[in-house]
Amino acid sequence: MKIRHTFIACLLVLCGIGSALGQPIENPVKWSFAASGQQVEITAAISGDWHMYDLGPYDGGPNATAFSFTLPDGVSLAGSVVQQNRPTRVQDEIFGMEIGYFAKEAKFVQRFDIAPELAAQGEPIVIKGNVEWQVCDDQSCLPPTDEDFTITITPEKQPTAGHAASSAGQETAAAETPAAEIGETSFEGLQQNENKSFWTIIVEAILWGFAALLTPCVFPMVPMTVSFFMKGSDNKAKGRFMASFYGLSIVALYTLPIAAIILITYFVGGDSVTADIFNWLATHWLPNILFFLIFMIFAASFFGAFEITMPSKLVNKSDSKADKGGLVGVFFMALTLVLVSFSCTGPIVGTVLVKSTQGAIWEPIFTMLAFSAAFALPFTIFAFFPALLKNLPKSGGWLNSVKVVLGFIELALGLKFLSVADQTYHWGLLDREVYVALWVVIFALLGCYLLGKIRFAHDSEMKHVSVKRLFLAIVTFAFVVYLIPGMFGAPLKALSGYLPPLSTMDFNLSASAAGSGSGPAAGSASTLDRSKIEGGAPKYSDFLHLPHGLEGFFDYEEGMRYAREVGKPVFIDFTGHGCVNCREMEANVWSDPTVLRILRNDYVIIALYVDDKKQLPEEEWITTPDGKVRKTLGKINASFQIERFGINAQPYYVLLDNEGRPLVTPRSYDLNVNGFIAFLEAGLKAFGERR
Repeated sequence: MKIRHTFIACLLVLCGIGSALGQPIENPVKWSFAASGQQVEITAAISGDWHMYDLGPYDGGPNATAFSFTLPDGVSLAGSVVQQNRPTRVQDEIFGMEIGYFAKEAKFVQRFDIAPELAAQGEPIVIKGNVEWQVCDDQSCLPPTDEDFTITITPEKQPTAGHAASSAGQETAAAETPAAEIGETSFEGLQQNENKSFWTIIVEAILWGFAALLTPCVFPMVPMTVSFFMKGSDNKAKGRFMASFYGLSIVALYTLPIAAIILITYFVGGDSVTADIFNWLATHWLPNILFFLIFMIFAASFFGAFEITMPSKLVNKSDSKADKGGLVGVFFMALTLVLVSFSCTGPIVGTVLVKSTQGAIWEPIFTMLAFSAAFALPFTIFAFFPALLKNLPKSGGWLNSVKVVLGFIELALGLKFLSVADQTYHWGLLDREVYVALWVVIFALLGCYLLGKIRFAHDSEMKHVSVKRLFLAIVTFAFVVYLIPGMFGAPLKALSGYLPPLSTMDFNLSASAAGSGSGPAAGSASTLDRSKIEGGAPKYSDFLHLPHGLEGFFDYEEGMRYAREVGKPVFIDFTGHGCVNCREMEANVWSDPTVLRILRNDYVIIALYVDDKKQLPEEEWITTPDGKVRKTLGKINASFQIERFGINAQPYYVLLDNEGRPLVTPRSYDLNVNGFIAFLEAGLKAFGERR
């Protein structure tokens, strides 16, 4: 296989040489080198339609870009060359592998360590180097080319001897190095596609919009929409107008505020303010309790306790002034949908906002317009559908039965918002077994209702059970049977996005049977050397836990100190109590035996919760560059993620060496287990090459 790849590569090079023999081709790459202290920033300007391969390496593949340095005595490399901008990744059919390349521009950073005795002299130091690269276009490749260069670095001011001798000092230096200097600018979700065309990004935004319908906090709004528009007008034209207004309201509520925020951020600044607002909506107790109460009120209304209607004053106005009252109600439904769904759509919206802070203005706005239009389309169709249902023949009280069924569903799904507030503030009200128990009771009652064993005030008398209701009852009771083992520790992977984490269970039968309890995984001793941890246990481990019995840290500084002590790389998990995608990743990807083995044995795990509301002691508060004081654990972690990695979406997984330098490109929500394993293994390989 390697011989075939080498032969193909030679043919490509020969094609380039052949074209060069006919007419000399100037190499399209121009290099520039800018030294700043003990660091050099290297830029490749790539002209025309040519592209240059990234750092690779590619065994049996194309010629990756490679740097070499001739170092004087007392100077050493501080890690390897780091790519600052993300290459475009494609599956190359010729080489049979995934490769990365740069178009237009590539940026790299290399940092150097200088021995104290040499640095004390304060004299500039000359370093010689060589870069080798290869460029191709859609038709041919040029032969690999190399270029010598010379740079001059200046020793930086050294810390005090005591500080320099401490490993904590090394960590502080790494942590204070700006992300842009060490190449940690991250690209996530829509932001990953910076090198792609505008229309490609728009198409992806549309697909994300459709996919958002299936997320745990969006799907519950479908029955609410159907029920709301069941009470629409008998006038078909009016019903369609109201449904259209509903869809346009959803688009406007997503796009216009985002556009305003982007423009204000661009012209005035203050991107951390937007992050605070979104974090507040998704995790603060007030909006979550409000959403929970809205769902409970709708459920009670569906059961027949009362009818949700507009105030009589507005109803009278609607009779005399076209549809004013109706439009207000429709707009309120759209606003509820946008707010309730934000904890699932927030990561997508967040990546667009982060992109706006990096220079893009109109692209994020049009991207959000495309996303919101696709997101609103199914709900607009659902709004049209009840208007048609209204005109169907009424067979007994079947429409009321639909409302009651929706009431049970609203009752169950509304618990999610109470659960988010409970986990974020550590109230301990709705642990996993309590949550599952409530669902068992709710859906058992729904099954009884479908069989006619329970009747509500507005239900018609049911003389026999129809075949449809029987089948629905069977499905409902089967779901109840599926839920029951969850009371004793069964993972219930299909519901991982809805349920509180397993770590909140007071009694986990499956873990107890395996001899693990609430600690490490089955059959293993503690994976942490507690003699190397101040106080014998990680900070915040009394109320924060990792899934599947994994052990780790919940404070960045503490985790990095431990990683240097034990000589392991670091796995950073940016997560949140209200992050449904985080729970899905933990249930469906982290649970894989290979993933668990690698995380447990080969990495130091640092889980940073960005929405935890625990207020820290005053000496641990931080002040952001814009002067805002962060007092809670969640806000401190969120600020760290934005400032260090340029993104505020969760889940977000970063692999670092134990000096705080990136190993591979970070990864986000992706349920591909093999891809996650490859991600972890690539980090281990990069860490091994640096040792």
